Amino acid sequence: MSDSRDVLITEVALRDGSHAVRHQFTVNQVTAVVKGLDEANVPYIEVSHGDGLGGSSLQYGLSLTNEMELIEAAAATAKNAKIAVLLLPGIGTMPELKQAAQLGAKMARIATHVTEADVAPQHIALAKDLGLETVGFLMMSHMAATSKLVEQAKLMESYGADTVYVVDSAGALLPHEVAERIRALKDTLSINLGFHGHNNLSLAMANTLAAIKEGATRIDGSIRCLGAGAGNTQTEVLAAVLDRMGIKTGIDLYKMMDIAEQLVAPILEKPQEITKDSLVLGYAGVYSSFLLHAQHAARKFGIDSRDILVELGKRNVVGGQEDMIIDVAAEISKRKTLVGER
Repeated sequence: MSDSRDVLITEVALRDGSHAVRHQFTVNQVTAVVKGLDEANVPYIEVSHGDGLGGSSLQYGLSLTNEMELIEAAAATAKNAKIAVLLLPGIGTMPELKQAAQLGAKMARIATHVTEADVAPQHIALAKDLGLETVGFLMMSHMAATSKLVEQAKLMESYGADTVYVVDSAGALLPHEVAERIRALKDTLSINLGFHGHNNLSLAMANTLAAIKEGATRIDGSIRCLGAGAGNTQTEVLAAVLDRMGIKTGIDLYKMMDIAEQLVAPILEKPQEITKDSLVLGYAGVYSSFLLHAQHAARKFGIDSRDILVELGKRNVVGGQEDMIIDVAAEISKRKTLVGER
């Protein structure tokens, strides 16, 4: 990995993009994409279930292929890139993190809700003991005041995290809000800062640039925008923009374009775009991975998926509460039935 890079990009399509394809990645798909990304000089490639290690379940969505097979295949394929995995304490377990490390993972991203960093010390400690580069991932960062975010980031730093991320899981943050958060962390922490955006309000690129301007050097992107909701900051576009700005990523832009067109586009069930539902995710501040679950519930109960998402936003539902989606849909359906009977 070149030391001359100004920004280190983690490609998240093979984890965050798992949501968009209902966790149906195959070994062949992962191997082909990892080979291409590795040849394009992408430094980090995240591979796991969309909800992290151990996420394959009825609640979060069953994987077509065991994620450990995907991690092993990715690690065996990458010659230079480091394979990263995501772990949400309470979903993923420490034995699963150990197994991922044994199979070749080199980075662990330990993710918690933005106010719950205190559930992560043992997982961060284990990742460090395993020799993994360790990232604290503060999800749904729009739901906490900047002072609270700083408090939680300091906890992750104290547990041993090498990097702390501001994670805009809902794609709800505005550029000035991202800048404020990164600036506050830069003034307080002594470790690397990162940013993970979603494009539900069409602000992923603007938010990413705001984060970089304020000192974030670890940035997530998803090639062809393959990610939950309307996707993440589009990696090949980001590489082009940063090159125009004179910011070094070390990534081969033409190769990234070719991977996007030839390998990733065929995986997409439909183009990643800002639909009415993904727009509401950002507008209402709802976890991006709820999109397909809400659409399924809406079809089941014959109601508008937007009503489900807005209500979830009002209730401040967060990742891990996917079971609430059906409950909310049932309540809305019942209310509409009662109104119709009057």
